Amino acid sequence: MPATTPPPAGGRRAAARPAPSARPALRSGPGRLLVAVYAVFAVSASARALVQIATDFSAAPLAYLLSALAAAVYVVATVALVRSSERSRRVALVSVTVELVGVLAIGVLSVGDPVAFPDETVWSGFGAGYGYVPLVLPVLGLWWLRSQRPRRSA
Repeated sequence: MPATTPPPAGGRRAAARPAPSARPALRSGPGRLLVAVYAVFAVSASARALVQIATDFSAAPLAYLLSALAAAVYVVATVALVRSSERSRRVALVSVTVELVGVLAIGVLSVGDPVAFPDETVWSGFGAGYGYVPLVLPVLGLWWLRSQRPRRSA
């Protein structure tokens, strides 16, 4: 009779999960470039928001708070993309979706009512001040997350 491994203390076997290395890493291959761009935007948007808020907040409080929101979204997306757990994938999906909605909404509002945005944010004019990278980045991020989904077995 073959020897069997006893169940762990508590009597229940752990659910079968793929080994961490079996899951596609979001930060591998082209994902490395995506993470690098997110990291650059996290740092630059954070620095810009801090300087704007610290030096001239009263001039454009809405724009500067939106810059801080953009920075927070980039930080969360960067961290989530670096990790490879299922939970971090969900966090990355939510943060990149918020980023896309934000850049579209702020883009429309800033173009439609420039008086409400006396100073630019990262997402103003659909990211025109950053070469429209803020508009393209979440589309690439969502594509990457979709293309790196773990495949379900039949």
